[in-house]
Amino acid sequence: MLFGRNKTSGVEWLLVGLGNPGDKYDNTRHNVGFAAIDQLAEELRVPVQKLKYRSLTQTVELGGAKVLLMKPITYMNLSGEAVGEAARFFKIPADHVLVLSDDVSLPVGKLRIRKGGSAGGHNGLKSIIQHLGTDQFPRVKIGVGEKPHPDYDMADWVLGKFAGEDLKTITQAIQRAGKAAECYIHDGPDQAMNRFNG
Repeated sequence: MLFGRNKTSGVEWLLVGLGNPGDKYDNTRHNVGFAAIDQLAEELRVPVQKLKYRSLTQTVELGGAKVLLMKPITYMNLSGEAVGEAARFFKIPADHVLVLSDDVSLPVGKLRIRKGGSAGGHNGLKSIIQHLGTDQFPRVKIGVGEKPHPDYDMADWVLGKFAGEDLKTITQAIQRAGKAAECYIHDGPDQAMNRFNG
């Protein structure tokens, strides 16, 4: 059942990278979702710069499907406003809204694919759950490492930038995240989890 999907547009999936807009957030831990979308766009040789649904967007063919790449420009904690708007417009069911986000509970560069689940304290995911009305949407979580000690401010940690070995590791992980998303769309969750949850 296609949930009466909007045939004219043909968009079948939303692939959403989470982050904060603005140069000062580039290369921060919280922006690895944006970075993964940028990396994918570079490989596909398309710009992600059409301003629609409160996001920078581009429609691409990925994994044999028509996919709208999205970078919400609402700031992280309001990401759901952009995602909800696009999902309603294209009549995309939640299980076809694939979100790329940072995860502080995973070691730097480790990927974890999930079919759904709680926000785990992530404000971007929390906002998307709120606006889609369900937590059953897939995500590729990109490990950015835990904060160095318990007293360290979480906001300072996620808004900090990668350096040294971590930068190399995360650069590779960002490339793999795009491939994981493509695999999820083309081969389904089980295949993607088997290949990329390492």
